[in-house]
Amino acid sequence: MAKTNKNYLSGKEIRAIARENKKVMKRLEAEKYRKADESEYLTQMKNNDNILEIDELNTFFFTEQGVVKAVNGVSFDVPQNATVGVVGESGCGKSVTSMSVMRLLQGPTGQIYSGEIRFKSKDKTGEEKVYDIAKMPIADIHKIRGNQIAMIFQEPMTSLNPVFTIGQQLDEVTFIHNPEASKEDAKNKSIEMLNLVGIAMPERVYNSFPHELSGGMRQRVMISMALASDPRLIIADEPTTALDVTIQAQILDLLRDLKDKIDGSIMLITHDLGIIAEMADYVVVMYAGKVIEKGTVEEIFHNPMHPYTIGLQKSKPTLNSDSDTLYNIPGNVPNPINMPTHCYFKERCNKCTAKCSGEYPAMIQVSPTHFVACHLYDEEQ
Repeated sequence: MAKTNKNYLSGKEIRAIARENKKVMKRLEAEKYRKADESEYLTQMKNNDNILEIDELNTFFFTEQGVVKAVNGVSFDVPQNATVGVVGESGCGKSVTSMSVMRLLQGPTGQIYSGEIRFKSKDKTGEEKVYDIAKMPIADIHKIRGNQIAMIFQEPMTSLNPVFTIGQQLDEVTFIHNPEASKEDAKNKSIEMLNLVGIAMPERVYNSFPHELSGGMRQRVMISMALASDPRLIIADEPTTALDVTIQAQILDLLRDLKDKIDGSIMLITHDLGIIAEMADYVVVMYAGKVIEKGTVEEIFHNPMHPYTIGLQKSKPTLNSDSDTLYNIPGNVPNPINMPTHCYFKERCNKCTAKCSGEYPAMIQVSPTHFVACHLYDEEQ
């Protein structure tokens, strides 16, 4: 009898997956586009000092090969007036988490399957309301997206429209969130934002097209666009990836100053541990769609506990290193469609024990602010 190939799906299996995916996607799409009263997605924060609480978030992509669990039970908080750095390898779920918060997932294949995203909103009158973003209909998401929560994307050249001037694109933000504004009001607001991000000749930049600006200048424009509606939370998705080191330092200094000026919070997504050490107050380490360690920046850098976090830090080049080769974590990330039931890092871990073949490790609290998901610390619990 011939052996079956585990990496091969028959036509019957593919059709069965497609049927099941279609049912789930239809249900989730109907929830997204339903008409709902505000009371359906009003909630309460678990800790009133937080501005954002992500609780057991599951974001899946439904493909013909199966369900990709891109974000698989992620939980962490963003305190008010703090910077939270989310770090991990490419494909670990950092950007999908931010897209879930902004409700920018490409449907119908990409969906928030379950979980809560609690956000403390404040309107122009100063009244605070807590919304569960995961339950909000798409028609109502404009209450907070771009207004209360703003996002700075990774590559500014692909985020700016090449056929419109910077001024036209900045003015559009004002018109969307303040329809009563005149053209003069919108222009004044845009010039004010360009001044705020340190652009020396705002009038000239206002009348320029994106291709006429440098990479650093375009990123400053994207930051000014994000700040135009006075957001409470800024999500910066690798904002310095495409920039050289000098401009990168300027953008980071700018973000740090702006956080204090707007009295807001930043969720900083990056794979660069140097940026995290410089910018963040708290750090969330993700691996294969899960949070495997989180704590203050001092705890994560001075007392890393998860073998993956330790491996990430060893991978960073240093000037005083005796070796002429960079350390790399061996092995590969498991298949996101068929994730194992045991620890996802087991096959790559140099501290693996017999326990690691059992159930996935629970999140263990090792200090008031430090948590780690690893069997090595089970006894200390």
